[in-house]
Amino acid sequence: MNKVSKIIVFSALGLVLLGIVFYPRISKMTGREDVPAASTKGQSGGAQQARQKLMVNAVVLKHQPLQDVFRTKGQLIPDEEVDLSFESSGKVTGIFFKEGTFVKAGTLLAKVNDQTLQAELKKLEAQVPLARERVSRQRTLLEKDAVSQETFQAVSTDLEKLMADIELVKARLRMTELRAPFDGIIGLRMVSEGAYASTGTVVAHLTKISPMKVEFSVNEKQANDVRPGTMIQFTVENDPRKYRARVYALESKLDEKTLSLKARALYDNPGGILRPGRSASIEIILREINNAIVIPSIASVAEMGKDYAFKYSGGKASQVFIKKGLRTASSVQVTDGLQAGDTLLVTGVMQLRDGSEVEIQQIQ
Repeated sequence: MNKVSKIIVFSALGLVLLGIVFYPRISKMTGREDVPAASTKGQSGGAQQARQKLMVNAVVLKHQPLQDVFRTKGQLIPDEEVDLSFESSGKVTGIFFKEGTFVKAGTLLAKVNDQTLQAELKKLEAQVPLARERVSRQRTLLEKDAVSQETFQAVSTDLEKLMADIELVKARLRMTELRAPFDGIIGLRMVSEGAYASTGTVVAHLTKISPMKVEFSVNEKQANDVRPGTMIQFTVENDPRKYRARVYALESKLDEKTLSLKARALYDNPGGILRPGRSASIEIILREINNAIVIPSIASVAEMGKDYAFKYSGGKASQVFIKKGLRTASSVQVTDGLQAGDTLLVTGVMQLRDGSEVEIQQIQ
């Protein structure tokens, strides 16, 4: 290659390099910048994506029952309970019950020493025949006007005093006996035979568990909805059964600190299955509506003080303003704006606008 040829080749290469470097700037200035094929394809795909319908789930509304249920915690307490103690002091001479068993009202449970009182009773009772004989003799003499009325009255009074002393000793003897005041389960004994028991010594604990009381509290809002006769339903831990009880009494006023009202219900507790002290999960049906239009809470939107939802109409979402009534944990009653037979959209609600094209994926 001669010198002229080399110059021509190098000049051509230089022009190619200059074109590569400055062509993008020239194209931008003249408005002829090329768009890559991949970018054009992406824009076309995005427009197609924007035109796709929103997939949603829906539910066909129908009338259904709705309950306003109040839930709270409570505790099982015995119908009656008492710490058993003697009414008089003395040495325990007998214990006649078995711990943890059922006892009937009036059953003799324990006794303290009564020997002194028994001796005094025998002494007094021994005087009764003679005292009665004196009264009989004086009555005969009075009928014959052989004695005065005052004399007869004196011996009659002596007999009455004697009989009163006998009743007093018998009352003291009863105080040495410990008897069950009502039917119930007697607990563990706290004393042994031979021990000295004073009037404050607890011998055992007696509990009446049939019927059983259920104690609970309602807040200020529900205070007027719970009254004597209200039925409640409750469950206890590790027990699948549901129990029903009836409210029989309420406290006279609300608690000043918690603004809650204490109430008690009565459960028959047949067989003494439930034991006092257990916690209870309580449900109270405050109101019940038989034919209500109910929608899931997630299907409604609150905005600017108004509530609205979307129903399906001709392939589009139709916005409707609604009025709400009774509310539960997961649903709400609609009193106006929707009716039975409407197809309510329940998913994608926050993405919907009035007139949005939708396609129902699943309907209930």
